[in-house]
Formats: sequence, structure tokens, C-alpha cells
Amino acid sequence: MTKKMRGLLFYLAIAMLLLAACSKEEKVEDPVPEPDEDEEIAEEEEPVEEVSVELFPSPFTGVMKEEENIRRPVLATINNHPLARPQSGISDADIIYELAAEGSVTRLLALFQSELPAEIGPIRSARDYFVHIAKGLDAFYVAHGYSPDAKQLLEKRVVDNVNGMQYDGTLFWRSRERRAPHNSYISGDNIVAAEEKTNSSMELSVIPPFAFLEFIEDAKIGDSVSSVTVKYSSDPNFTSVYAYDAEKGIYSRTVNGNVTVDKANDKQLELSNILVFETAHRTIDNVGRQAVDIESGGKAMLFQAGIAREIEWENRDGILVPMENGLPAKLVPGKTWIHIVPTKPGLVTAVTYMP
Repeated sequence: MTKKMRGLLFYLAIAMLLLAACSKEEKVEDPVPEPDEDEEIAEEEEPVEEVSVELFPSPFTGVMKEEENIRRPVLATINNHPLARPQSGISDADIIYELAAEGSVTRLLALFQSELPAEIGPIRSARDYFVHIAKGLDAFYVAHGYSPDAKQLLEKRVVDNVNGMQYDGTLFWRSRERRAPHNSYISGDNIVAAEEKTNSSMELSVIPPFAFLEFIEDAKIGDSVSSVTVKYSSDPNFTSVYAYDAEKGIYSRTVNGNVTVDKANDKQLELSNILVFETAHRTIDNVGRQAVDIESGGKAMLFQAGIAREIEWENRDGILVPMENGLPAKLVPGKTWIHIVPTKPGLVTAVTYMP
């Protein structure tokens, strides 16, 4: 190879190296910019699957629960004499009926279905209209003693029942804190034992025709009322005064200046609805026992959410039902106190209206 040819090849090699270097420089990409420290890197979130929980309304309170309660209700006659107060178990009652027993003296019928407390009492004697209320509700009925008419109904087993006259000192016990007849008590466990002993069903068989509001705002149609007084006579020991607490949305109850509390747990009663049913009463013996018309229906008042409304009541298949415009009146979910009062003095004797 000539000297001239070797020089040409040398320059050609240099040229090829330069071309390769330029090609590499063109292929260099810009560096990926670092994320700003204040800039958050968005991450894709997986959608959260919503789990729907089926809720069941409590038949006597309208309160929604995750578990369906099909337990048969218990209706207990509770002494309401001043010497029997405060009573035990009443804060757990779904509904409390207050009715005349003799003269102006009233008794309570406490209905337990949502809860069955450990101590209930003092238990007192039955009246025939108490038994009929229990029958309409298909409740297991608890009493200690009976009027002659009530005794006949209970002996015929018009309603499943247990009575302290047969089980005093066994299923029922006597408190040493009080004197008879204001000291008879029974426990929830002993009620269950009584149901088993009498071969009584323990399952709910009658769904009451009560209606409940979905939204409490729907209850606020009527006259605004801050307090209500319900009288059975001029005796202050049987005059109930209810005060509405707008913040809590509940009513408290006082009798003769004493707040109604549960002796077993010191809880003050918290009521969502106060109902007053007016009906005919008649004295039937020299003891002052009453015949109370729980069949005919009549005038009624409903107090809920700080509002008062005039309604009516009916006996529907044995159950006393508040009615409004031909349909069951809608109640605020929660506990209810029902007064069944004589036509004289009538429905409500004193109401404090809000300005």
C-alpha cells in the first residue's frame, strides 16, 4: 500500500469516529425532572365497597335494630301507690299504661319487649280491663292478686299469666325495704321460668298496628307546648307533669314534685310520646273499683317533639291505638306513656303553650 493510500485511510477513520460521536450525542435524552417536594404524587385509590346492613324496627318503640327481636311481650301490673315509689324496671319498658284501679288510685301496666329487666316491681293485683289489654297484645301477663272479675279471667286462662298469689316466696320475692302490699317483686329470669312452667309461648305472635315517624321533623305540626299536666283527680299524688327537653328531644315526668326514676338503676325516664285517652269510668263496688271502657274509643291527645295535637283512639283487635285522620297516628321512635283517664276531669287539665 502506498504512502498516499495509508494517509487517506487514516483521515477516513478519523471522520467515521467523529460521525459516531455526533450520533451518540443526538441520542442522549433529557433527564426526567425530579418531582417538586411540595407536589404530592396522586395514587389511584381502590373504590370502597359499601356494605348495607338490614335494620329491623322494634314493634313497640319503632327503634331500628340490627337484630330482629321476636320475643313475646310481657305486661306487668306495677304498684303506683306513693309508698311503692320509685318503681323498679320501668326505665326498660317500651310502653307504660296508667289506669285507675280504685277511686283516684292508679296502677301501671309496663310492657317489656325490647328489654326484660332484672328486677320489676312492686307487682300489684289485676283488674279485668288489665287482662283484656294483655290479651289484645298477646302479652304474658304478670300480677300479684286480682279483683273477682280478673280472677275468673285468669283462671280460665284468657291470657297466659303468672300470679304472685300462687308463687309468693318462689318466683316472686318480698323486699324488706317496704311493707306489704308494696313489696312484691319478680325478676326477668323468673318471668322466663314462669313462661316455661306454664307452657306459654315465648315468641311474638301479634304485631301491633303502631306507626312511627321516619323523620322527627314531620312531628312538628301542631301547637308548641313546653309542659303538660294530666290529672285523674285533685290528688297531687296521681297528677303527672311532663316537661319537654328540646335539646334531647324527650319528656321527663314528675309527680307531686318528684322526678320519675327507676329504683333499680337510678335512671330518669326518657319518653318520646305522651298519649292521653279519654273514656268512660264507673265505680262498681264499695271499695271503689272501676269499670273502664277500653272498647268504645274516643278523644285523645298526642304530645311529641314539643308539639300537641288532638287525635282519637280506637280499640283495634284488642289493642288501644292512637288514630289520626282514620290511620294510626305516627309516633316518634322511643318510649311511650299512655294515660287512660275518665271523661271527668277529661283529657288534659293544664298545658303550657310556647309563645
